[in-house]
Amino acid sequence: MTDGVSESGANRTNGRVPPRDAADTGRELPVLALQPNRPAPVRERADAARNRVRVLTAAERLFATGDARNVTMDEIAKEAGVGRATLYRRYPDIAAIATALLDEHERRLQEHILSGPPPLGPGASPAERLAAFCVAMVDLLERHLHLVLGAETGSARFATGAYGFWRAHVRMLLTESGAPDPDGMADGVLAPFAPEVYLFQRRTLGLAQHRVTEALVWSAHRLAGG
Repeated sequence: MTDGVSESGANRTNGRVPPRDAADTGRELPVLALQPNRPAPVRERADAARNRVRVLTAAERLFATGDARNVTMDEIAKEAGVGRATLYRRYPDIAAIATALLDEHERRLQEHILSGPPPLGPGASPAERLAAFCVAMVDLLERHLHLVLGAETGSARFATGAYGFWRAHVRMLLTESGAPDPDGMADGVLAPFAPEVYLFQRRTLGLAQHRVTEALVWSAHRLAGG
């Protein structure tokens, strides 16, 4: 769980993983929509593009100063120097803005999973790939927790296309490893990446990033038979 900022993600697949040879065929990667029901991107007028950049730049500044869940739409409009009507016309709520900022970071990770070098990409054992996935997810949270808190908290997390992609990837690795119940295990593997959990570990318990990572890597190797 972000390039010039991208709002749209790629083609909508409701979180399904494409055929495993997709990266080798040269086809466009059908990944990513954090919100599958979002409208397709349209050609922007120059003034609309400027306002979008101003809004997203302002939002990132505000999110970075504290908990994104405490930032209001009025604060973003004021920081960006745009009217409330302009803001709401494009983004209905805080989550939509955070999602637009987070999109590209998650897109890059998904592309690395699909076609990057091992162990994160194809070519390593299921255990090695699952461990590398855990490392990458912790790094994503560490770098962009303020965005994830604004976009993927509570039940909203499960409605995102990104979660569907992570789940399908983990399930595939567990299946390849011979795990007894990949469907039953996949969400348990992903549970530590809920932003509230990571926030609790890092800021309340005071666990260092490397301790969280090492614990998850240890678990990954045991779950996937490494």
